[in-house]
Amino acid sequence: MDNGLIIINTGDGKGKSTAAFGTLARAMGQGLKAGVVQFIKSPGDYGEVLFFKDTHKIDWFVAGRGFTWKSDDIEKDKETARKGFETAVEMIDSDEYDLIILDEITYLTNYKFIEIDELIDALKHKPERLNIIITGRDADPKLIEAADTVTEMKKIKHCFDKGVKAKKGIEF
Repeated sequence: MDNGLIIINTGDGKGKSTAAFGTLARAMGQGLKAGVVQFIKSPGDYGEVLFFKDTHKIDWFVAGRGFTWKSDDIEKDKETARKGFETAVEMIDSDEYDLIILDEITYLTNYKFIEIDELIDALKHKPERLNIIITGRDADPKLIEAADTVTEMKKIKHCFDKGVKAKKGIEF
């Protein structure tokens, strides 16, 4: 049996989640069962959700209320994040998946919605065969240490800096 990997896509550049969802498409092509927990994003018609929603081998959970740095209720954000993290741990512990994506989970540790050691503990107790992809900016050094593969997306230039708004099919 193959040992699963812990993969982190971090950095201030674009493409962390996009790379994870590309790997998800590859996993679907190989007939693997996957789970996705999206933190931060609120429920909505995001391109990745629309594309994968009818795939029977993916369990998808949106565990956010929007971008927390613009929050109108930080306590509600913490509660939603905690429930999402509990869902993620249940998925990891279930041994039902070949791949789990924890999209933008680094924000939970960065904002202290969960402690980094809680996340590390969940990763340490994953089934051996399970692959986990973690995305988000500013991955904690402990998280990087626990990972097998870490890629940093570095921003060179981004159209947002010139006031260009998010584009349908590109950012969402």
